Amino acid sequence: MKLTLKIWRQPNTATAGAMHTYELDGVSEDMSFLEMLDVLNEKLNTTGEEPIAFDSDCREGICGMCGLMINGEAHGPEVTTTCQLHMRSFKDGDEITIEPWRADSFPVLKDLCVDRSALDRMVQAGGYISANTGSAPDAHAAPVEKKKADRAFDVATCISCGACVAACPNGSASLFLGAKITHLGELPQGQPERYSRVIGMVGQHDHDGFGGCTNIGECAAACPKEIPLDVISQLNKDLRTAMVKGR
Repeated sequence: MKLTLKIWRQPNTATAGAMHTYELDGVSEDMSFLEMLDVLNEKLNTTGEEPIAFDSDCREGICGMCGLMINGEAHGPEVTTTCQLHMRSFKDGDEITIEPWRADSFPVLKDLCVDRSALDRMVQAGGYISANTGSAPDAHAAPVEKKKADRAFDVATCISCGACVAACPNGSASLFLGAKITHLGELPQGQPERYSRVIGMVGQHDHDGFGGCTNIGECAAACPKEIPLDVISQLNKDLRTAMVKGR
């Protein structure tokens, strides 16, 4: 395939960026999207141009590093991570626009790389269990209702990629926050800090400039791990309870 790539280039956070256009030929439909960018960078290296900076690590859809807006969609046209998106999703002659996550809370570091440490700060504000739970217990030593265990497992698949924030018109991280709150709130180990957790994490969310949730649903539609939208309802329920309890 021959493709026209319009890619955001920005030297650093303090310098304004702009879109640059590149022509790339010989792209195989079996390449992943990041492999296609690797090929482009090899071409740029041979011509003496600076390669395009983008984040990646595992390239197996696990780590959540590969955050790109592709033709205006977080991670691209398929419900998957960017590294698991393959070029068979495009066709010969396509023009593809590639940008970093667009959110005030995710400042651009360089080109397609953004600083997502605001998500880490939310976890540090309460997304953990501080009690010493000891070594791995025997099976069924701490009985957990199957429905709750399944729910906790499903929402724990969040990989903190930030697609929900990038897709949300308000730049809200409520889906991410709801996943973390629901995951720990469904388990007995998470109960002692359940309400202090939600107060701390929501406070950090607002402090870092994330927007408010208006239940548009773009976050759940873009999530590569298909975290359901109703975790935001659980987040709001826990927050109301915490405020009533004064914790």
